[in-house]
Amino acid sequence: MKQNLTAIIFGLAIVGSSFILGNAVINRNKQAGTIAVTGLGQTNFTSDLIVWEARFTRVDRDLKQAYADLERDKKAIQDYLKAKGITDSVVVFNAVSTQKNMKQNYSSTGQYMGEEFTGYTLSQSVQIDSKAVQQVEKISREVTELLNKGIQLYSLSPRYYYTKLDDLKIEMISRATENARLRAERIATNSGARLGNLLTAKMGIFQITGQNSNEDYSWGGAYNTSSKEKTASITMKLTYDVK
Repeated sequence: MKQNLTAIIFGLAIVGSSFILGNAVINRNKQAGTIAVTGLGQTNFTSDLIVWEARFTRVDRDLKQAYADLERDKKAIQDYLKAKGITDSVVVFNAVSTQKNMKQNYSSTGQYMGEEFTGYTLSQSVQIDSKAVQQVEKISREVTELLNKGIQLYSLSPRYYYTKLDDLKIEMISRATENARLRAERIATNSGARLGNLLTAKMGIFQITGQNSNEDYSWGGAYNTSSKEKTASITMKLTYDVK
């Protein structure tokens, strides 16, 4: 009788341990339900800083004369900008660069005959960084007035920036997060579940493109400087558990 009781207890122990082990495997493999969504934050804005650059040059066989001519051009440009309402505080003239020009000579048979000095090319650039965007834009379009005075001025296209990017990024992150949360709530509701705790949040790349342009987003983040009117966007990927 004692042997039978021992066998029964041993059998029950095996069955019980098997049930516990099996339940442990099931719980271990059972994954909690989650929802992963991506939200978009986007807004249009107008640049509040313009950067315009131009380069002017003089060519002469006499280096001293070339410098004198370039200095005279610089004074004419300064006077022109002041007359247009641009203060000296936003104007920077960079250092003069000097290039010695040489011409390669060849004989009628194509034999190299050496080099010949043809003169010096002196160039200097001027840059304006200003919040008077429309004013500097107008100047960049009217530089032909200087060309008509004999100044060899080569104007570059203006570049446009925004000085409150940090505030803009915070606003975009908030919008993208809210957009993602609303998406997650809708998915959970439509699935008959309830949104739980936020598990992870990952911010995407901040992008700035020209408004109504066909610019592609970049993995490193696009940053348009050619358009005054821009669009900023950012994504937020959120993961929630569901109940």
